[in-house]
Amino acid sequence: MYGAPLSGQAKKMMLLGSGELGKEVIIEAQRLGVETIAVDRYASAPAMQAAHRSYVINMLDGEELRRLIEQEKPDLIVPEIEAIATPTLVELEQEGYHVVPTANAARLTMDREGIRRLAAETLGLPTAGYAFADSLDELRAAVAQIGTPCVIKPIMSSSGKGQSVCRTPEDVEQCWNYAMEGGRAKKTRVIVEEFIRFDSEITLLTVRSVSGTTYCAPIGHIQKDGDYIESWQPHAMSEQQIQEAQRIAGAITEALGGAGLYGVELFLAPDKVYFSEVSPRPHDTGMVTMVTQDLSEFALHVRAILGFPIPTIRLLTPGASYTLKADREASAEEFRIGGLEQALAVPNSQVRVFGKPETKFGRRMAVALSSADTVDEARKQAAEAASHLRIEYAALKL
Repeated sequence: MYGAPLSGQAKKMMLLGSGELGKEVIIEAQRLGVETIAVDRYASAPAMQAAHRSYVINMLDGEELRRLIEQEKPDLIVPEIEAIATPTLVELEQEGYHVVPTANAARLTMDREGIRRLAAETLGLPTAGYAFADSLDELRAAVAQIGTPCVIKPIMSSSGKGQSVCRTPEDVEQCWNYAMEGGRAKKTRVIVEEFIRFDSEITLLTVRSVSGTTYCAPIGHIQKDGDYIESWQPHAMSEQQIQEAQRIAGAITEALGGAGLYGVELFLAPDKVYFSEVSPRPHDTGMVTMVTQDLSEFALHVRAILGFPIPTIRLLTPGASYTLKADREASAEEFRIGGLEQALAVPNSQVRVFGKPETKFGRRMAVALSSADTVDEARKQAAEAASHLRIEYAALKL
């Protein structure tokens, strides 16, 4: 039983990271009577606009994070981004706080090295070949070992930041500099991955709850510079590929434990399914589930972490999403989102405007969502709806 929010008897959820995915989590939690607290490093983040209250702190500062959690005493601590002082979360969990899905899952998935070693070395899951480097010289040696082309990523970043393809040995220094610019928490370590020749890449949303482990229909997606542009559901796969994808997703999420929704990223090659990455939270490509499933990824995550049963997840219709991204930096006073009337005139289409207080190059600002009788038609509709959306800048930054 839950008391009314703000009454002192409420179930309290604290969200660490308050972007567009967190905003949907907040909304779903409030639908079930939960009192919500949104936290991020900047003011007026999307989820803060929907939460009961919010705070701006440096979430990489363990002492500052601890002070806030001890002040609020939330029933649930829900990490929604990677850049958090996870050692502090581990300590708080040991002291009795409930971290979703677990503090160890948040710690491991924040670090590409930790999760890759767990998947490949501990669990024996199929992955691309890889090596690590802490300096430009070490990176040159690692690229020589893995071969070109290869993919270079910071061990800690989000939404593809700092990720690039190194096509020749002459590209190494440029890739190193790009990784340093895109990494988080002042980490200089990078991972070098074998370039997998894959047919497609998917997200397999995997839900761990009191009802057991269940899977959503696979989501196909296209990325650019490591960040997704469009996604669709369901993605066409053979029964053998589906079984192997579920085996891999089941193994990695079982090892990470806890309850909640995981976004497991996989490569589909002609003769093999490869594990790529995993996020212990709703996935950006999974926004498409807001128009395809009876329960969106956000509703599934909230139900699971609150300990409620998850019935059979139903795919109601094929659907697709297509993003609107900024092409420059601007403050809230310098831009507006336009084209909604035309976008919403596209049949079976919806729009989510995230409400971010500033733009940056490549930053997602909105998404168009469409459903249709086929995936191909849904993709065309979503792309058409997104093409009408635009960012209108009041002043150009020279």
